[in-house]
Amino acid sequence: MSIEDKLNNLNIEIPNPPDPVGNYSAFIKSNNLIFISGQLPILPDGSMIKGKISKDLTIEEGEQATRIAILNVLGQLKKATNDLNLVKRCVKITGYYNCSAEFKEHAKLLNIASDLIVNIFGDKGKHARAVIGANTLPLDAAVELETIFEV
Repeated sequence: MSIEDKLNNLNIEIPNPPDPVGNYSAFIKSNNLIFISGQLPILPDGSMIKGKISKDLTIEEGEQATRIAILNVLGQLKKATNDLNLVKRCVKITGYYNCSAEFKEHAKLLNIASDLIVNIFGDKGKHARAVIGANTLPLDAAVELETIFEV
């Protein structure tokens, strides 16, 4: 089954990814790897989920922010490859969460991204990962996801 068929079956629409907000590239291809710069939870209308999880935002809002950010990752990946069927593996996902010092559910939130990637790519979606709580993130974003894929 093609990746497009899987996306249709999962009722997932990949957004047109946001442009970088600074002097950097949204992704870099190096040999057979695609490094995707940190993606924020920017919605198609340009708004963004902002704030600290467990202070300004609920866990559910953190889950929504993670889903939006990983969809933006997929948008960048599609832009980089022109065909998601070329993806051989998701190598790594790193999640950064804007959260209060008391917050301890980072891994649960990143599972949203990990599960989505595995649901789309199957065994090729299994990846290494790291998750970090941060005092602040750029533009007060709730989450930033950085990824590496092999093609």
